[in-house]
Amino acid sequence: MHKTDPHVRSENLYERARRVIPGGVNSPVRAFRAVGGSPLFIARGSGPYIFDVDGNRYLDFVGSWGPLILGHAHPQVIEAINQACRHGTTFGAPCLAEVELAERVVKSYPGLEQVRFVSSGTEATMSAIRLARAVTGRDLIVKFSGCYHGHADHLLVAAGSGLATFGTASSAGVPAAFVAATRVLPLDDEQAVRDLFGREGAAIAAVIIEPVPANHGLLLQRKAFLNLLRDETRRVGALLIFDEVISGFRVARGGAAEYYGITPDMATFGKIIGGGMPVGAFGASTAIMSRLAPDGDTYQAGTLSGNPVAMAAGIATLDVLERESAWEQLEARGARLEQLLAPAVGTAKFPLHLVRLGSLLWLSLHDEPTLRRAGTLSVDAAHRFRKLFHAMLERGIYIAPSAYEVAFVSLAHCEDDLQRFAAAFAESVAVTGA
Repeated sequence: MHKTDPHVRSENLYERARRVIPGGVNSPVRAFRAVGGSPLFIARGSGPYIFDVDGNRYLDFVGSWGPLILGHAHPQVIEAINQACRHGTTFGAPCLAEVELAERVVKSYPGLEQVRFVSSGTEATMSAIRLARAVTGRDLIVKFSGCYHGHADHLLVAAGSGLATFGTASSAGVPAAFVAATRVLPLDDEQAVRDLFGREGAAIAAVIIEPVPANHGLLLQRKAFLNLLRDETRRVGALLIFDEVISGFRVARGGAAEYYGITPDMATFGKIIGGGMPVGAFGASTAIMSRLAPDGDTYQAGTLSGNPVAMAAGIATLDVLERESAWEQLEARGARLEQLLAPAVGTAKFPLHLVRLGSLLWLSLHDEPTLRRAGTLSVDAAHRFRKLFHAMLERGIYIAPSAYEVAFVSLAHCEDDLQRFAAAFAESVAVTGA
């Protein structure tokens, strides 16, 4: 049972952390600034549950922001990690496991012939863009407002005024020269794409997009829009990069590329292929990847890239996904949760919509039932989400501490867990609307 004791140890740890860690956290969203209160400090996880340092248990629908598709501490993943650690944690040299995981990723994803491992999604997108610039001999990168591709300087760019496409830095410390080489477009705006490619197509190295945008809400895109990007990049000789850090191996074995039937020139991965360990990857055809050092003239490196422990965790995770027909199960569980939540969504006394693709779900408090472009919550809606978040937490359910983040269903969530979520949600919606 979820305990109702105060989060005394978490609060004390937070104050202690604030003295030695900026903001008390090592990633900003963890600080609970959007929802208020002190963040929970987690002691352990097991299956669908996490346990904080005060001993409170929560049903977890964050899953470390996506990678724990099997749930916490899956026995096969833990055993693979333990075995790998017994032989050494890192070598800074090639190992068998990186070859085996690369073979699995290449076999699974449409159009992929080679892949290189890195240690994070940010590294993957940063490296993919450098490679795209090298292959095309061009500088401009096109991204979309509402898509997040990590914190590399040239990707921390927000949309400018109107549809001018000239962006502004969304973080201090980003040089103007980096911003000048990035164009920002709204999602789901075909005319804006055509206009930009008409003006600057010959200078565009690559278009990068989350084919399933899931960092500013779940902004499901029309296949026709993604097809337009595929057509326009081919027409002008630019590369299309799918950022599948969240969607890869989650929405389908072959990610969004398989789901939509669209093959990009390059793809980036993370989260799931590491089984919860720090892993990222980027891949493309052999012709594109041959430009990377040591064969080519484009430098990219990493001491911990392809380390045996992370590779073993990734192999074990993909093995379980294959063995358990995971994608059919995840779709069924996502659909079941959507069904269970529908009554509370339908009777809410405030704007509330459920958006779902497979095992990705978003509780949208925007007025529009279908949102394909990034939108900003009103002050009232942000306040409602704070109430909703804490009401769920009090009932033993852990969702992301941000109204713009999605929930993740894992193979560890059973029918009882989905029922518990739905019951807590119905009570929380009633409290929020009171």
